[in-house]
Amino acid sequence: MCDFATLSDAEKLLHHTTLLKCTESFGGKNFFLQLLEAIRETKPHPLIAANHHFRMELGSISWNKVIFNDKLQLLFKARIHESRQNNLLPPKEDKQYKKVLNLIRTLSPITFHVTPTDAENGEGFTFQPFDRINEETTKLNPVFDALFFCSVDTVKKVLNYTPKDPA
Repeated sequence: MCDFATLSDAEKLLHHTTLLKCTESFGGKNFFLQLLEAIRETKPHPLIAANHHFRMELGSISWNKVIFNDKLQLLFKARIHESRQNNLLPPKEDKQYKKVLNLIRTLSPITFHVTPTDAENGEGFTFQPFDRINEETTKLNPVFDALFFCSVDTVKKVLNYTPKDPA
């Protein structure tokens, strides 16, 4: 999703709609973008927090399992592969295949809960890190990608996307 310009119009519209629903559940675009900026500024990466929780003034993100740094680093590498091959999993003959498959098996059961501090701003939303297309194809969930990896500018482009007229 971070290569938004290369996506088809249908994929762009799908990601736009998905992220808009998330922003509405978190209190609007500005609150959502502030959450993204807070995540980007946090060092080390919030996903490796031992308490599996990320808090900021406007809300919080929690998840149900610790993610270790080696898994995060492997995920960064797998994301590069996904952007080229449209699949998080490398070919079965690739040396990294088993490691990435184990990464997916390890992280797939994790559920992320994003909750605004003020209940008036929305009820929040939940998501999982991956979308499993079939046995051989797994992709990063666009919400997971947007929250933890894509640049804030890219997410702004997705949120501000205007579909082309079918005329």
